[in-house]
Amino acid sequence: MINKARSFWSLDRQVKSMLFEAYVYLAWARLLKLLPFYKIAPSLGEHMEETNYIPKVNERKTISQVSQTVHMMSRYTFWESECLVKAIASLKMLEKRGIESTLYLGTRKSENGVFAAHAWLRSGPYYITGAEGMEKFTVVSKFAKRLSVKNGGETYG
Repeated sequence: MINKARSFWSLDRQVKSMLFEAYVYLAWARLLKLLPFYKIAPSLGEHMEETNYIPKVNERKTISQVSQTVHMMSRYTFWESECLVKAIASLKMLEKRGIESTLYLGTRKSENGVFAAHAWLRSGPYYITGAEGMEKFTVVSKFAKRLSVKNGGETYG
């Protein structure tokens, strides 16, 4: 524990800030899970829409940093931070940085009839969270978090 604390304090300020931000968004996303889904769905984006798959080269580094930070911090939360919590936290971190994303919700039934659900997040061609096992699930819902570009009081996008 002491070694982990030393490692954290030895990081540069920007990395520490991003780790703290991820922790806060993971907590917020976990609290959202306590609400009925119909209440949080509008904040996730446009229902049954997707964002573009075309990569934006200047966003790749930021997307990777968000993914790594959320995955790292999810191991240190004292609450459950699994697929949906990580996807929502990442979506909000990307939104803050002006990067669009699509959140997917999927379901499946195993061979022995057990129902399972999974969530994952994509931005451009990159999967930020939940890529592991997503191919086993049927997409039942998706939310496109598109971002508007403001110019002189008018909104485009």
